[in-house]
Amino acid sequence: MAEIATLARPYANAVFDLARSAGRLTEWAPMLGLLARAVETDQVKELIAAPSFAPAVKAHRLIDVVREDIDDRCRRFVQVLADNHRLDLLPEIAAQYEALKAEAEQTLDVDITSAVPLTEAQVVSYTEALRRRFDQEVNVNVEVDRGLVGGAVVRAGDTVIDGSVRGRLTRLVESLQRN
Repeated sequence: MAEIATLARPYANAVFDLARSAGRLTEWAPMLGLLARAVETDQVKELIAAPSFAPAVKAHRLIDVVREDIDDRCRRFVQVLADNHRLDLLPEIAAQYEALKAEAEQTLDVDITSAVPLTEAQVVSYTEALRRRFDQEVNVNVEVDRGLVGGAVVRAGDTVIDGSVRGRLTRLVESLQRN
């Protein structure tokens, strides 16, 4: 995994620098995401792995799959990746690009999993509290997991705040077992 991240990093940095200098950080994200999803399909995986196709053919066929949703610069980026036999890195490049974009925009993606659906007021309250705690803008994604019994679990980057009843019960059991 580290090798893939290491190989993808220069490409992610290059496309990030290109997008930032053109003021197009937001436009590149969905294009890279679309390419990443396309590369993960079985048909495209087979195409990339096929030694009988030249890199230019692989690039052309991948571009044909997503032609309407990417611009000329993105098409040239795909051709560069194909020429360097790196099309399979697109999912990691897209992930690293998103991380660079979030860092540059000072935003943090936060997942809140609650036992019951949250009201709009609760989402706003969570958003404000998380914005203050992390001192940056947050993008909140809310999901429901009835298995939590009550409470919520908040995931923000490497930070996990488990305020669920299930989490509390687990910690209580662990505490009792240690004593």
